[in-house]
Amino acid sequence: MNTELLEALNILEKEKDISKETLLDAIENSLMNACINTIAIAFIAATVSTLLGSIAAIGIFNLRARSRKAVGFINTIPILNGDIITGISLFLLFVSLGVTQGFTTVVLAHITFCTPYVVLSVLPRLKQMNPNLYEAALDLGATPMQALWKVIIPEIRPGMISGFLLALTISFDDFAVTVFTIGNQGLETLSTYIYADARKGGLTPELRPLSALTFVVILVLLIIINRRAGKAQKK
Repeated sequence: MNTELLEALNILEKEKDISKETLLDAIENSLMNACINTIAIAFIAATVSTLLGSIAAIGIFNLRARSRKAVGFINTIPILNGDIITGISLFLLFVSLGVTQGFTTVVLAHITFCTPYVVLSVLPRLKQMNPNLYEAALDLGATPMQALWKVIIPEIRPGMISGFLLALTISFDDFAVTVFTIGNQGLETLSTYIYADARKGGLTPELRPLSALTFVVILVLLIIINRRAGKAQKK
């Protein structure tokens, strides 16, 4: 444990009659809550953005060429925008709508900037798909929904998985958008917890192995995404 943290614990113990064990338990609980919030937000945002992005990609693919280019350009705006610009924009939107900022606004913000990445992951799979398969399924008596689930979804599933993993990584790693939409209700994610802890003069010991574990997990996810993308290009 670093010297600054020990000194802070000693001061609090003397002034407020609080034991070091109680303070350390509070720190560990706060860190655990931050990890749980981060994982929950990442999985919810990745799942919803995968569904929305896949549906959007199918819709974009079936547009006329000029409309497809226009919508495709709009889809790239959240990607080209800086994280700070996106965070401020969403913050102003939630404030103007009178939405209380907290877990829900963070999830909505993450869905907003994750969905375009899913669209870009699914569109190449749609372009590689035989355009006659869907029409053939309809001619053989399948309903549009059956053709979607049994013909289109299996064809674009690799792109959906890649998009999900990419969205999960981006959401897990985000800080700038989160800090603008997290509100002041005490919600913490791992990135905001590390930032707040670093501003106090140093990281708590528990964050060091956790940071290493986070790096390894994100590295593995990126390797999986790149390998899947390489296999898809070879096919």
